[in-house]
This record gives sequence, structure tokens and C-alpha cells, in this order.
Amino acid sequence: MSAVLPAVDWLQLFGHFLLLSLLAVGGAITTAPDMHRYLVAQQAWLTDAQFTAAIALAQAAPGPNVLFVALLGWTIGCNAAGGVAAGAAAWPLGALGVLVAMTAILLPSSTLTYLATRWAHRHRERRGVKAFKQGMAPIVIALLIATGWVLTAAHDHPARDWRLWLLTLVSTVVVWRTKVHLLWLLGAGGALGALGLV
Repeated sequence: MSAVLPAVDWLQLFGHFLLLSLLAVGGAITTAPDMHRYLVAQQAWLTDAQFTAAIALAQAAPGPNVLFVALLGWTIGCNAAGGVAAGAAAWPLGALGVLVAMTAILLPSSTLTYLATRWAHRHRERRGVKAFKQGMAPIVIALLIATGWVLTAAHDHPARDWRLWLLTLVSTVVVWRTKVHLLWLLGAGGALGALGLV
């Protein structure tokens, strides 16, 4: 995929990710549905496969889950330079994509988190602070479910992709009902994919 990005598009990407940063309650992964809408459906800077691959690769790699934003930025930049065919010539724009995306997603939320956490810690016994913490739990869960739905909906042919739907359902139940560590589920999914079963 190749998409030319003028400076105004880089600014729009930066501005959109700035706003998403403030909505990233529960982590950047909770904003993946809107990132998908913006980057794939609206701007067509990424394909559905590129978006899903960025999330899958970042989740499989060790480190924070926000790494998927860096991969999205890298892919957008490489696509702007002519895509995979451009080779090493695309790396500078890929690096620019990483810088724009990561700065935008980290700056507002990190600043707000730092300031709010200091304030909430000083006032942790207030009823409003306790109510806020309890009220945020269902919002975080709903955002994570929406992210899972976007990733699963990329395979919107249940008759053909029934194994992926079944794996999603089993993983959801295991996470919900057991204390099995998520890395075991990621490993099992990776093994099933490597064997060609999903």
C-alpha cells in the first residue's frame, strides 16, 4: 500500500492521537477501535491486515502494549514513502511516523496521569475519588471488549473463520473465569497459528 502524506496529514494524525491519548483509559489498546476507524476506514493510510498485524506483533513482543502505536506510525510512514517496495528509503518516514504517533499518544495521557495521580493520592479518602475509581472499571472493560470485537470482526466470515471465532470465545471465557496468565493464551494462540490450525 502506498499513500502520500503531506504535512497537514501528519498534523492531523498528531492531533487525532493527542485526543485519543486522553481517552486511553485502561491503556492505549482501548482506543484501537477508533484508531482503526480513522486510519483504515476514514484515511485509508493502512490496510485492515496492516492494522491487525501491528497489534498482534506488539502484543506478542515483550514490553508495554502501547508499542502497537509505534508500529502503526512506522507502517503509516513507510506507506507514505512508497510502501514495502521502497525498502530502506522508507525508513526515515517510518521513523517520523513512530515519532509523531508515540509523542501524540504519550504526551497528554502521561501529563494528565501524573498530575491526577498526585491529586488523587492526596485526596484518596474523599467520596468522589472513591466513586470515580469504581465508576471507571466498567468503562475500561467495555473499551477492551470493543477492541477485541474490532480485531475479531476483521474475520467477518464465521463459516470460513470459525476456528478464529472459537479461539476468541474460548480465550474470553478463560480470561473471565480463570486466573490463567495472558502469556499462556498468547503462546497457545501463536502455537495454533504456527501449526496452521487457526
